[in-house]
Formats: sequence, C-alpha cells, structure tokens
Amino acid sequence: MSSPKVLFGFHAVGVRLKTAPQSIIEIYYEATRRDARMRQFLDRAKEAGARLIEADSVRIAKLAGSHGHQGVAARVEPVAQITSLDELLENLEAAGIEQPLLLVLDGVTDPHNLGACLRVADGAGAHAVIAPKDHAVGINATVAKVASGAAETMPYFMVTNLARTLNELKERNIWCIGTSDDAPKTVYQVDLKGPVALVLGAEGDGMRQLTRKTCDELVSIPMKGAVESLNVSVASGVCLYEALRQRSL
Repeated sequence: MSSPKVLFGFHAVGVRLKTAPQSIIEIYYEATRRDARMRQFLDRAKEAGARLIEADSVRIAKLAGSHGHQGVAARVEPVAQITSLDELLENLEAAGIEQPLLLVLDGVTDPHNLGACLRVADGAGAHAVIAPKDHAVGINATVAKVASGAAETMPYFMVTNLARTLNELKERNIWCIGTSDDAPKTVYQVDLKGPVALVLGAEGDGMRQLTRKTCDELVSIPMKGAVESLNVSVASGVCLYEALRQRSL
C-alpha cells in the first residue's frame, strides 16, 4: 500500500471530499480564517465525516510544503486511478453527474501547452482531458511541472482514434463543440450548461479535418486585435471558464 500523501488548497481538498471522502485521513485548517469560503468548506468536510484538526498557518505550510495552501491541507490515502474514459463516464453517471465537461485537444504536442491545459482544466472543474495517441504529448516531467499538480488530479486519456472517440461521446449525448476562427457563432452564443466536450486544435494548424467534421458544432473566440489566434491553453481557459460561468448561473 502506498504511503499517505498531502493535498492542499480548497480546490484540491474539495475535489477529494467530493470524489473520495473515505480516503481522507485528516484535514488541517487555519482556525483564524473565518470567511465564507472557509465556513462553506468546513461544512462540506463535516458532512463528509472528515476528521478536522485546527492548526496555524506555519504548521499547514510545513505539512503542504507550500505557503499557497489557503489555510487548508489534508493527509489522504492514494485512490485507484481511473484507467479509461468509459470508466470515468460511468463513474460520473453513477455519482449523478449528468453534465460532464470534457476538454479534447487535437494536435497539442508541446509539453508546456499540455501542462497549462491540464492546469486550466482542473481550475475550471473539467472532468477529463482527451487527446489522440499519435498527435499529442504524454505526461512527462515538463508537463507535470507546468501543470502545478493538475497532472495528478486531472484524468488524461490518450485515445487511438479521436474521431471514433468523439462519436462515442455523441452516443452518450455529449455535445462536441469545436473551435474554429471561421465559425459563425462565438463561444459566448452557445449553451455550455449540458454535457459538453470542447474540442481545440493546436494554434496554427488547428483541428484536423476529420476532427472538425465530427464535431456537432463549431464556435469561434472573438479576436479584436492584430493577432489571429490564441495559444491553445489560453483558448482552453476562455472556453472552459465560459462553461463554468454558464453552469454557475
């Protein structure tokens, strides 16, 4: 059995509370922090039956190995990793999550871009990132460093045939929305509240033709300046956070 590890910050600990509360050994929290976010977090932790321990900021920083802990750190047992996209989607369905949010990357081969995409996907609450095996970079040390921890928390699936995977998502009633500079609608004009897979290509080449054809709908990101396109991680952030905004209304 692997030894316990430490998660810190509201998002990382909150995700574990939501997905695998039984794996949490104990949560350390900064007792002097009494704002609404901490109160809501502690309420969720108590509902989940987690063991709560008051601690000061110095002790939490020592446990977390970082001062960016937001007053929260947890010792947790490792949980079994999900090994396939099908397993993930079935787990979401079993958990009553009916509006999965997925990020699909076609042709992203730069590890810095992938790391940044994983980080923004984690931040926006996406459920997984999907890429083709033959036109993508895998998780390596550079990706992990740029992802700032998201390489551990964000499921990343490399699939043999991306077009076939998109068709399988569509069979599960997940709407596949691709991004393209020449799309008539912008990302702000489509409904992203339902089950959605956002499909982005690498800057420059964009999505491959078959990937583009397989999408249910294409949208653009408004560009008001001189440059023609955004870096793929920035574009991913724009699209994912628009989905998050719509789902928060």
